[in-house]
Amino acid sequence: MARRVHPLIRAVARSRPFALVGPRVLPRLDLLVSRLTGGRVIPSEMMFTSLVLTTTGRRTGMPRRVPLLCFPHQGGWYVVASNWGRERHPSWSTNLLHQPRAEVTFRGRVVPVVAELLTEGDDVGAARAELSRSGAAPVYDEYAARSGRRARLFRLTPV
Repeated sequence: MARRVHPLIRAVARSRPFALVGPRVLPRLDLLVSRLTGGRVIPSEMMFTSLVLTTTGRRTGMPRRVPLLCFPHQGGWYVVASNWGRERHPSWSTNLLHQPRAEVTFRGRVVPVVAELLTEGDDVGAARAELSRSGAAPVYDEYAARSGRRARLFRLTPV
């Protein structure tokens, strides 16, 4: 189960200043510390459950690493392509649409996964329930309102 998001963290994450600063600072810090610790530590993990996703770049074919909030579920993870409430979908989600095979680094373990875009039905309901239990749903609702688009929702399943 995902770690519950503290109300103060939810409030900060929903703010405009955080939307401007967070995307520039947190991913770089998370990737640096993750690299230095062999994936065992991600600073964001102190606030919410996180992983590092490695996709294959759609144009370059090169590995692309991105730290993400995640919601563990039945041995896999849900991830939301919110892009911090920006208008465009994040590159990693477009990469997954073109090549669904990827790798997850979670608490020091590297796990090959296949990504599935969830669009409707029970799968979306289960993922949404996981977001609600963690307390993160209001943050993603705010991001969706700010961006004017529906965030892509993926299930990452170990292979």
